[in-house]
Amino acid sequence: MRWWTADLHLGHHNIIEYCNRPWSTVEEMNEGLIERWNDVVHPNDEVWVLGDFAMGHRAETVPLARRLHGAKILIPGNHDHCHPLHRAHELYRRRYLDWGFSVVLPGLFRTGLDGQDETIMVWSCHFPPVGDSRHEDRYIEQRPAGIPAGEPILHGHVHTEWTVTEQDGRRLINVGVDVHDYRPISDDRVLELLTIPI
Repeated sequence: MRWWTADLHLGHHNIIEYCNRPWSTVEEMNEGLIERWNDVVHPNDEVWVLGDFAMGHRAETVPLARRLHGAKILIPGNHDHCHPLHRAHELYRRRYLDWGFSVVLPGLFRTGLDGQDETIMVWSCHFPPVGDSRHEDRYIEQRPAGIPAGEPILHGHVHTEWTVTEQDGRRLINVGVDVHDYRPISDDRVLELLTIPI
C-alpha cells in the first residue's frame, strides 16, 4: 500500500505553537508523530514524504526515520538539507539514505494512482505552484512549472492553509500532517480528495 505525507518537522519545537499541534514538548511531538505513522503504515508499505521531514540537529532527528514503518521515499523540502537549496545537499542526500530513507528524488515527480476505472496521473513535490504557510510566497524559483492544465498536484509546505484547493484549473492536495490528524494518508484517501466538492 502507498501513503503520502509531508511537513513532519521532527525536532522543531516552534512548529508546535505555529501550527497549534497537540503536544507540549518536541519529544512528545516526535513520539506522537512516530506512533500515528506506525498506526496506519505497515512494514511492507511505501510512504512518499513530500518534504520537511525533520529540523533541529539533523544527525539526531533524521535517523528517526528508521523507527517509521515502510519504505520511505523523500522529495525534499526547503528544510531538508538534501534539497538543492542547501550547499552540501549531495553530502546530505547520502546521509538521508544512511539515516533511513530508501530513495531521495528530485523536486518534482509524476506518478499514477489506480482509480476505479482508470489510472489518474498526479504530480508530487514539496511546494504548490502558489501558496505558503506565511503571508507571502517564498522559494518562487523552486515552485513547479510547466505542468499540464488539469493534472493534480500533491504537496506540502502550506501546513494549515488548506487541505484541498484549486488553482488555475487544477486540484492541489496538501498531504501535510497538520491537516490529516498527524498521519500519512493513503492513495484511496487522495482519490477521495480529488473528487470532493470544494
